[in-house]
Amino acid sequence: MTKPQLVEEVAKAAKLKKKDAAAAVEGVLESVKKALKKGDKVQIVGFGSFEVRKRKARTGRNPRNPAEVIKIPATKVPVFRPGKQLKDTVAGRAR
Repeated sequence: MTKPQLVEEVAKAAKLKKKDAAAAVEGVLESVKKALKKGDKVQIVGFGSFEVRKRKARTGRNPRNPAEVIKIPATKVPVFRPGKQLKDTVAGRAR
């Protein structure tokens, strides 16, 4: 599903104009981004949680020249963990 498709589904479900639904979707996404940037965890009960994890610095191989060892710096990465209800729905176990 693409963002425009999501906006359309939200508009239908909430009986909103597409413009209003697009603003709502964009608002939610921006709020999640801001919270993650601050290092906060975002939990949406019944759906899942977003958080930032630190990835340690490590060594790797240059794909263009496998003999060359390169240093990969430490970084932060966003992670999504689905909630039980979402897992059950996707697995077809939802009631």
